[in-house]
Amino acid sequence: MDPYKKLAAVLENRMAGHASTALSGVPSELGTMTGSGLKLDSFKHEIQDFWVADWSIKLKLPAFSLSGRVNGLRDGDGEEVSGTGAFQFDEADIEEVQLMLKDSLKPGDRVLAVPVSGGSEAVVLCKVVR
Repeated sequence: MDPYKKLAAVLENRMAGHASTALSGVPSELGTMTGSGLKLDSFKHEIQDFWVADWSIKLKLPAFSLSGRVNGLRDGDGEEVSGTGAFQFDEADIEEVQLMLKDSLKPGDRVLAVPVSGGSEAVVLCKVVR
C-alpha cells in the first residue's frame, strides 16, 4: 500500500473523530413540529412533553406613518365620522413584550431545539425557515 495513502487515511480518521467530539458539545439541533409533539432529527421518538423558550423583550419602535381608514368616530355633534388618513406614530420603547412562540407553532414547522434530560425532553428555541 502507498504510504502516503495510508497516512492520509489515518489523518482522515483522526480528524473525523476530533470533529465528532467537538460537535458533540453543541447541543442544539433541528426538529419538526408534529400534530402531537416534537420530532428531533436525531431522535427516533416523538417528544410530546416539550418546553418552549419564553421570550420577554423590550421593543423599540422608530417613528413611522401608516395610512388607513377610520370608522366609528363621532364629531362634536355626535355625528359619525369616517374616512381615510395618515396616522403618525412617535418613536416608542415598549417594555415586557411577550413573543408567543408556542401559540404560533404548527405541524410541519421546522424548529431549533436543545435536547435536555438525556434527550427525553427538549426546549424549542425558535422556528427556522429557509
